[in-house]
Formats: sequence, C-alpha cells, structure tokens
Amino acid sequence: MSAAPQRCAYLLRAVNVSGRNRVPMAQLRGLMTARLELGVVATYIASGNVIADATEDPAAAASEIRTLIAEAFDVDTPVIPRTHAQLVAALAENPFPDASSDKMLHAMFLEWDPQTDAIEALTARLLPEERIALRGADLWIDFGAGVHLSKLTRPVLDRALGVAGTARNLRTVQKLAELTAAPTR
Repeated sequence: MSAAPQRCAYLLRAVNVSGRNRVPMAQLRGLMTARLELGVVATYIASGNVIADATEDPAAAASEIRTLIAEAFDVDTPVIPRTHAQLVAALAENPFPDASSDKMLHAMFLEWDPQTDAIEALTARLLPEERIALRGADLWIDFGAGVHLSKLTRPVLDRALGVAGTARNLRTVQKLAELTAAPTR
C-alpha cells in the first residue's frame, strides 16, 4: 500500500475582494478536479485558499492553476504554493507570538525571496504599533491597531518586496496547516 500524497495550500492573491477578481470557489474546485491531477481539491473560505495534493514541483502546479483561472474566469492572479511542512515551519518561526490579536498578525507568503533592501524600505513606513520580520520567503506583519490604518498597502509592499505575495492572518494560516495535515481520500 503506497503512502497517501502530501497536501498543499495553493494561495490565490486578491480574489473575490470587493466584487473584483471573481473566482467562484465551487467552479474552481470542479475545474481543477477535471483538468489537473491534484487529487481531491478543497477550498477554505472564499478568499482563495485551495487545498490539493502536493506535486514534486508545487510551483509548476501553481502555474497550471494560474493559467486555468485566467482561461476560465479571465482573472490573472498569482498562485503561491505552500506545502504542509512549509506552513508548519512558518508557524514555528512566527516572530511575534506576543501579538495582541491573531486577526492582526499576518503571514505574507511570497513567490520567492524579496529584494535585499525590502525590510529597510518597509521599516520606514511602519506605524509605531506595527512590526515586520522576514523569515525566508514569508513576511510576517503585526498590524497592531489594525490593517485599515497601515501604510503597508499592497502597492507599497509590492514595490519594496519586488515580488508578488498574498497575506493570511494567523488563524487562517493555522487552519491551512490543519487542512493540509491529513490527506483526503
């Protein structure tokens, strides 16, 4: 009997936000199941968290998912893969376990390593109650008083990092680690 495949979270950036970049999760699950060889496909909340089998090359699978979304929904969005092991490692490396709120602490998962001066550029924009830390290709942001007050907007982050990323709050990262833990069959 062969071991069940490992699971992976494929994270879509900025879909289903304020009526833009609409990607219906049920339709996406169906298309991915029919067209891609990623096992049982599941989604978690409508903000672009897709759980499927991890392949030998998760980045290639993410590229296939991105192409499928562009063709089916006319939405071009980065798809950033994180295996169960990567999610568990990210949680273990959380630099701000003392954050005042799980909803205000975010892990921004990047497609690859950011520019070398990214943290310096972002630090200059922080509000007094905000903190940031880079752990490999994961940028942790403690928004302190609230995301809506922050100067770390998507354009600011994109410019400083030089790479696409998508953020999830701590509760969502914990749930994604849980959902990728046990293969579904």
